[in-house]
Amino acid sequence: MTVNWTGVYPAISTQFNNDGSINFESNARMLNQLIAEGIDGIIALGTVGENCSLSAQEKREFLRHTVEVAAGRIPVISGCAETTTDFAKQFVKDAEALGVDGIMLLPGMVYRANREETIYHYQQVSRATTLPIMIYNNPVTYGVDVDIEMTRLLAEEANIVAIKESTTDTRRLTELQNAFGDRFIVFCGVDDIALESIMLGATGWISGLTNVFPQESVAIMKLARAGRYEEAKEIWRWFLPLLRLDTVPHLVQCIKFAEQLAGRGSENVRAPRLPLSGAERERVTEVYQHAMATRIDLSKYNLD
Repeated sequence: MTVNWTGVYPAISTQFNNDGSINFESNARMLNQLIAEGIDGIIALGTVGENCSLSAQEKREFLRHTVEVAAGRIPVISGCAETTTDFAKQFVKDAEALGVDGIMLLPGMVYRANREETIYHYQQVSRATTLPIMIYNNPVTYGVDVDIEMTRLLAEEANIVAIKESTTDTRRLTELQNAFGDRFIVFCGVDDIALESIMLGATGWISGLTNVFPQESVAIMKLARAGRYEEAKEIWRWFLPLLRLDTVPHLVQCIKFAEQLAGRGSENVRAPRLPLSGAERERVTEVYQHAMATRIDLSKYNLD
């Protein structure tokens, strides 16, 4: 199976009204703005999208709306974060019927599976759909590392085509390349090592802070893929304090608050998450304000 997933893919937030219901109007506005600013695709219902805070019906409604708004202009990949393999199989069938372009598949939630169980989960879910599948490998958060030997078994599934690599160990990128060549599309899934990952061969970047600064994210990707590393590093050094917000326990709240500061969205989250407060809120405000005060004029890079 061949897909053309490359470039910058923000993991979009799910916007809520003050009463906790989904704000579809805000989501549509934000998605249209991201597309206008040059992003290459999106991940809907990822961690930033608060997947596990939505009901089964809400997830389907959100995907239907997102696919309609995207209208074929970019790939729409849906996160799949279910508690059982059967729930995940049903989810990917429904997502396929709703018109998404692919699935970012997480291990089973809540229960920490062993190697055999993890492989079984990925095999069974991938066989339940004809959609292309991305493995989301994030042992730091989920306690399950889809290592090289496990990946070797999953490479036998024709529709498992991509890996979101979030081990935080950039050596894994080279290990994947050495073991599989171009068998998999490899995305960097950790914002604050994205430039290094692109330099080591990642052709995609799934990002949280791209929701706030999409043009800078796209510029870094274009410059790095063109080998213009010194120019890419200039933007990267400006961006890094913001990108660090994607690697903390309250990353969802940090990103959504930054979206609000930028006038792009709302910080509303669903409990048990609560909006940022105290020193943490002040810190995000400070980082954002400094970024705005020192923002780089991207026109000098002649990227058009």
